[in-house]
Amino acid sequence: MDLSSAQISAWITSLFWPFCRIAALSSVSPILGMQLIPMRIRVMIAIVITIAVAPMIPAVPHIDPLSPDGILVTIHQILIGLSMGFALQMVFSAFTLGGQIMAMSMALGFASMNDPVSGVSVPTVSQIFTILVTLTFLAFNGHLIVIEVISESFHTLPIGLTGLALDSIWELAAWASYMFAGAVLISLPAVASMLVVNLGFGIMTRSAPQLNIFVVGFPVIISMGFVVILFSLSSISAHLTEMTSAAFELMRTMLLRGAAHG
Repeated sequence: MDLSSAQISAWITSLFWPFCRIAALSSVSPILGMQLIPMRIRVMIAIVITIAVAPMIPAVPHIDPLSPDGILVTIHQILIGLSMGFALQMVFSAFTLGGQIMAMSMALGFASMNDPVSGVSVPTVSQIFTILVTLTFLAFNGHLIVIEVISESFHTLPIGLTGLALDSIWELAAWASYMFAGAVLISLPAVASMLVVNLGFGIMTRSAPQLNIFVVGFPVIISMGFVVILFSLSSISAHLTEMTSAAFELMRTMLLRGAAHG
C-alpha cells in the first residue's frame, strides 16, 4: 500500500491538533491535572480521549504542522484547551479557598497538609473539601461532561487559524473573581458562626478577666467549627452544581465568541 506524504500529513494533523487541545485541557483540569498523576498517565489519557473523539471531529484543514500557519494553529489549540481547563479549575479552587477561610476562622490554619491538586500546602479543612468536591464531581459524572464539552468544542470552534477572541480572554480573567465570591459564599456560615462565638468569648473575658481564654476558647471554637461544617456539607452539591454549570456555560460562550470572531 502506497501512502503519499500528503496523506500521511493529513492523518497526523487529524490527530495531532485535537490532541493538543485535549492534552492542554487535561493538564490543568482539576482531576487529571493532579500532581499525583504521572505525566505519562496524563498523556496516555489524552491520547485515548483523542482517539475516541477523533471520528466526531469535523474536517481538519490541510496545513503543514511545521509551517507558520501550522504552528499558529497549534498555539490556538493549546490556548483553547488551557482556557477551558482553567475555567473548570477555578470551581475547585473556590472550595479550596473556602476551606482555607473556614480553617482560619476556626483556629485550624496551622493544621496543613500537601494538596495533590496544586502541589502546595493547604489547611486540612481545605483538603477535606477538595476530596468531597472531587468525589461529588465524579458521582455527578462530571468527567464525562468534560469529555462531552471538549467534543462539542470542535464543532463550536473548529480547528483552524481562528482562536479565542480577546473578549473571551478578558471574560476568563474576570471569571477568577467568581472564585473568590464562591469561596466567601461557601465559608459564610462557618465565618458568621465563629464570629458569634468569638463575640461571646470577648464578653466572657471582659466579665471574668481571670478566665484563661486560650485554654477554654480554642477547644470550643474548633468543636463549633466542625459542627457548622457538618451541617453545611449538604450544600456542597448545590454549590458545586451551580458553579460547574456556570463554568461550562463560560466555556461555550468563549468558543462561540471565537467562532463569531473568526
